[in-house]
Amino acid sequence: MHTIDLAYVGRGPHEELVAYVADQQDYYADEGVHVALRDGCVWDPERLRRGAVIGLGRTLLSRLVGGIPWVALNVNTQRPQFWFLARSGLNSLADLAGRRLALHPAHTGPGCIARIILREAGLDPDRDVRTVVRSPGNYGMDLRRLRDGTIDAAVVGDTMAPEAVAAENGWQVLAFAGDHFQIPTVGVAVDSTYTRPDDPAVQAVVRAHRRALRLIQNEPDIAQRCLHSFLGGHTPKEARAHYEKFIAPHFSTDGQANLVVGDAAITAVAAELGVPATFTASDFFRTTPAAA
Repeated sequence: MHTIDLAYVGRGPHEELVAYVADQQDYYADEGVHVALRDGCVWDPERLRRGAVIGLGRTLLSRLVGGIPWVALNVNTQRPQFWFLARSGLNSLADLAGRRLALHPAHTGPGCIARIILREAGLDPDRDVRTVVRSPGNYGMDLRRLRDGTIDAAVVGDTMAPEAVAAENGWQVLAFAGDHFQIPTVGVAVDSTYTRPDDPAVQAVVRAHRRALRLIQNEPDIAQRCLHSFLGGHTPKEARAHYEKFIAPHFSTDGQANLVVGDAAITAVAAELGVPATFTASDFFRTTPAAA
């Protein structure tokens, strides 16, 4: 049996659900690979390079900025699973002008994407919004600060179901990031310096994840039970609503990247980071069918 380290670099179902399903359904074992799931959220790029990585945003950024030759072999979704969540009284992204917004750092995937979305809404994130920069996490402190009024809005991930949280607190979901910016994101990536893309263990992981993607679409009851295990603070009904609105419509069944979308995203991300786009989507996204 092959072995491989697989690190996730963010929390929540968009990052972890596919690997969780593959593990729980014994797809890794079926494909002949033992996977050690690792928490790489705070790992530096050099440590991440030695194994496979789930997050594609972070690897794409580190290839743009640091030249690390990451390649993505599987893509779960093109709709980034982040939301702009705001206190009552704010009804659009434009209403964030002059407001206090909790935001990921600019050099992170969600931070970069959020800044692009703000600019498209006519806001300069460095001048028009009072940004409160914080690292990605479980967003519990953001909810606390929204409740006590020390921030007006926050960009949050799916460690919660944002629409359910908004309804419970009388807040507003100003935007779903995936409606405003598309980028092939979350999947399986390797640094070709250390791991061949056609390595048997890597290809086994890709096949297992594609099986998990098909299950998420074709077996909604199982998928929703798995999703609810991540959204333990919500009812099964709330988890089902989140699945039906954000997971089922936007997760892939084949793990393929749309290279047209990928090229546009790479150009936009490079411009936001202030670096040249030195590679194309076809260089980075190599999502041809996994070898048997």
